[in-house]
Amino acid sequence: MTDENPLGPPPWLNAPPVERFPYEDTHDLRSGPDLHPALLGLLPFVGLWRGRGQGGFPADEDYDFAQEIRISHDGRPFLRFEARSWLLDADSKPLGNWQAEQGYWRPVLTDDGRATDEMEATMISPEGVAEIYVGKTIGSTRLEIEADAIAYTPGGLHVTGGHRLFGIVEGALLYAHEQAVDDSGLRPHMSARLLRIGG
Repeated sequence: MTDENPLGPPPWLNAPPVERFPYEDTHDLRSGPDLHPALLGLLPFVGLWRGRGQGGFPADEDYDFAQEIRISHDGRPFLRFEARSWLLDADSKPLGNWQAEQGYWRPVLTDDGRATDEMEATMISPEGVAEIYVGKTIGSTRLEIEADAIAYTPGGLHVTGGHRLFGIVEGALLYAHEQAVDDSGLRPHMSARLLRIGG
C-alpha cells in the first residue's frame, strides 16, 4: 500500500493566499447587505447596544455589570448575537472582564420561505456551555425563548435550564435571563437595560 494520492496533490495545497473575507455582517441597516425579508419582524433588535444591569445566581453574591450586545446580520435569514460584559464597582468603575456569549437567532420559516413567530436560537459561552433555545416572538418588540437542549464540557458550568426574555421598551433593549445549574430550578441570573449606540 502507498500513501500517495494517484490523482496528485489537491488543488488548494499550493494555491495563492486568499483575500480578506468579502461578506461582512453589519448591525447598521444603512450599510452592508439588505436585511433578509424573513427578519423584518426582528428589525427593532438589530443594532449595537450598551448599558448596565445586575447579576446574581450562580455567583455567591449579586453584582453590577456593564454590557455591550451586538445584534447583526449578513443578509441571510438569521441574526448574529454577541455579548460581552464587565464588572462594575460601587462607583461604576470597571473591575474586569465578566461574561461573554455568542450565538444566532433565527425565525422558523414556512415551506415558501416566510417567517413564522416561532424562533430558534443557539448560544455558546466560554464557560463550556452550549444551549439550544426555542420560543416565539410577540409582536416585533418581544422575544421569549426557553432552553430545549443544553450541553456542557466535563469542566464546564453544569447549566441544566435557561429562560430568556428580550424586549424593546421606549427604545431600549431590556432582557431578563434565568438559569438553572445542577437542576437547581430556574433562578434570576442576569438582567439589564441597554441603549442603542449604533445601527
